[in-house]
Amino acid sequence: MSSAGGVDRLGRPPVLRRLFGRNKPPLRLAAVPRDHVHGDRARGDQLLGGKLIRGTDMLTLPDVDFAAIGTMSPLARELQGFSWLRDLSAAASREKGARLAEAVAARWLVAHGGKVDAAWTPPLWGERLLFWTAYAPYLLSSSDAGYRSALLNTMARGARHLAVNADQSPPGLPRITAWAGLTAGALLLQGQSSRVARAEAGLTRALATGQFDDGGLVSRSPAEQALLVDRLGLLHAAYHAAKQAMPDALDNAATAALAALHGVTMGDGALGSWQGGNPGETARIAALIEGCGLRARPLRQARGWGYHRLTALGTILVIDAAPPPPTRMARIGSASTLAMELSDGPQRLVVNCGGPGLLPTSLPAELAQALRTTAAHSTLTLSDTNSTAILPDGSLGTGVRDVTLDRRDDDEFTRLEASHDGYVRGFGLIHSRGVMLANDGKEVRGLDRLLPKGRKKIRDAASYTLRFHLAPGVEAVATADQMGAILRSPGAPPWNFRCKGARLEVEESVWVDGTGRLASCLQLAITGEVSALGVDIGWQFRRSS
Repeated sequence: MSSAGGVDRLGRPPVLRRLFGRNKPPLRLAAVPRDHVHGDRARGDQLLGGKLIRGTDMLTLPDVDFAAIGTMSPLARELQGFSWLRDLSAAASREKGARLAEAVAARWLVAHGGKVDAAWTPPLWGERLLFWTAYAPYLLSSSDAGYRSALLNTMARGARHLAVNADQSPPGLPRITAWAGLTAGALLLQGQSSRVARAEAGLTRALATGQFDDGGLVSRSPAEQALLVDRLGLLHAAYHAAKQAMPDALDNAATAALAALHGVTMGDGALGSWQGGNPGETARIAALIEGCGLRARPLRQARGWGYHRLTALGTILVIDAAPPPPTRMARIGSASTLAMELSDGPQRLVVNCGGPGLLPTSLPAELAQALRTTAAHSTLTLSDTNSTAILPDGSLGTGVRDVTLDRRDDDEFTRLEASHDGYVRGFGLIHSRGVMLANDGKEVRGLDRLLPKGRKKIRDAASYTLRFHLAPGVEAVATADQMGAILRSPGAPPWNFRCKGARLEVEESVWVDGTGRLASCLQLAITGEVSALGVDIGWQFRRSS
């Protein structure tokens, strides 16, 4: 591959010069930010070997056809957004990495540089500008002036495109990404400084509509929350490189975003399985938190974000105490209200089944849909009905609209009680869940209640199942009285589980790991019937030592 960034190899310099011309004034970057988030060296080695792998999908880079690959699949968007440059940098020096990076960028210019097409969607351009500026040394080392001019002029055209079209992005993370990219471009591209104020105003608006005051995204997706922190961290680095202070409103939003992300990490450092997502990869999340340039404590009481965090001496309990996200903000929202996850140190004990999230997946569509149901979460299901309906097209229907919440701390326990109205319309019953985490971290007490409300009354009785899905590797042996189980795992002392008011069975379950693959596990299933008068189901997890 030539030092011209793969252009000679592809036989394309005349095309680039014809598209962008030699007579345009040469552009340059006024500054180059430094990305302190370390990439994945193993993935970087794969890139050097010509393979881009994400989840269960793979692309071969040497002969990649940008025009044919499109932008619809997660892997295509990964390639089009150029975030993989971070992993490349972890495995290759500038000289070695530039040969690959410039070759791929040259192919992109040939396929998309001369026309506005699907690759010019504002979110993709926002992501592209954030990573093209941060990894400019890998993209602009070529001795071919035509290639360098083409890339820089295309960056400027992309910034102009964003200035007009950023608000056409879907609300939430896509719109935030578009405006963040424009802000970085305005800060770093020569002659673009006049756009900084407008870009900052647009980003502030996008954050106001896509992010709760407590820092969490309205989509309530931890996987998207990690991307939000990444986008704002890269923008923070752009301000630093430009020797400008990040405006307080943006800086506060970035810090709050990190606090919300911290709030849904479990003891192993990976994410909880919420809103159709999975834990992700611990090392990548740790690298993001360490290198994003932001600092924040975990968010404990999240009114908008909704994930309430209870901690005591290494025991972490997270509860979803909010309605599901609005459909326009969440492609794969779930019926998970009042579900919980529990970890003891690095060992996960109670989980939700999760899903592929933002990753490519080989899971059947029917299974992926089932993983979003209430039954796939560690909470109570009434009459095999979701607390919020999941419609055939995958969108969320009627269900939980109101969640009440009360949280208190005392000398012995942290207490949280919440309820939702998702079963009022169909059954005339409120689901209430109270949990108490002992201050020594050794005990979790819970009470799930179905309480009558409204005019609707069930005539005879309805069945319910209270589920606690267990992490892979956690063994469960039921006691003889079918009122308890002993939980053993490789990473924590044994825990004893007890319940009263219903019957316990140990059943099979599934869990989606951080790479989007399905794993087998177990679940504790407590079953019974409820009349119009309601029912109480008490339960307890207690560490043996």
